[in-house]
Amino acid sequence: MNEQHIPSSSGPRSTQISISCADGVVLGGHLWLAKTAKPEGSVIINPATGVLARYYHRYAQFLARHGFDVLTYDYRGIGLSRPQRLRGSRYRWRDWGERDFDAALQWMAGHRRSDLLMVVGHSVGGFLPGLAEHAPMMDRMLTVGAQYAWWGDYMPHRRAALFFKWHVAMPAITALYGYFPGRRLGWLEDLPKGVANEWGFRGPRFERSHPAAERQDALRRMAAVRAPILAIAVSDDELGTVPAVRRTLNYYTGAQSILVHLHPIDLGRDRIGHFGLFHDSYKESFWIDTLSWLREGRNPWSVSA
Repeated sequence: MNEQHIPSSSGPRSTQISISCADGVVLGGHLWLAKTAKPEGSVIINPATGVLARYYHRYAQFLARHGFDVLTYDYRGIGLSRPQRLRGSRYRWRDWGERDFDAALQWMAGHRRSDLLMVVGHSVGGFLPGLAEHAPMMDRMLTVGAQYAWWGDYMPHRRAALFFKWHVAMPAITALYGYFPGRRLGWLEDLPKGVANEWGFRGPRFERSHPAAERQDALRRMAAVRAPILAIAVSDDELGTVPAVRRTLNYYTGAQSILVHLHPIDLGRDRIGHFGLFHDSYKESFWIDTLSWLREGRNPWSVSA
């Protein structure tokens, strides 16, 4: 481990680590350790597309303060895992699950100090685990707005605008630059060409974006997941709608799942959106509630979809 720490005025500090993938790509991340010899569990946090892992660091600190060891990491092409030159890289969206998450899962399994190995997945981060060969190692999953961006599931009154933004403009800009310059546009982080194009051109069946010879194997891996899933959908999330989250859960055919539909008013808010629940203003509400699922496998919310 590289003993570099992120300073924090409150809560645990992290150790910077490197994760080697089977194809030789090295990912950057951080490990947050609970101050106890026997943690409540080990948690991997999977980011949304184009979101730096550091966005989830405060939630990782929170979990560590409450007794969990936590791994945060950046997918290939993003943040600490970005190569010097993104243009021309062959990284794909599916690689984030098949290679990156699979490597993170094995890394955390090899360093865990507890029995439970869990995943918190935001947006595509709740879909990617099913692509990993070692996904049956997971004991429990919590997902927030888990979806793979098929435009037909977007919020109806926002669908046309989102379709143009992500499925017309993004592929066109990506073709021009050789990667998607999202940071320059203020549209999340830069994305490798393969990631942007899988997002832009994916249809209602995710496996159709895979070569025909690989589709059944992808479905097999999704079906092999046995970890119970608590899936959160937020009513004003324009991307992770209830239909989108259900579409993701339908691939996890071997896992028991609970879909919870939260409204901003349930948490005393006017709006939440796709990213809000990982903001630290929710540490006394949503974050506290997630502990019930992570510790005990108990759904703390009475509302369901």
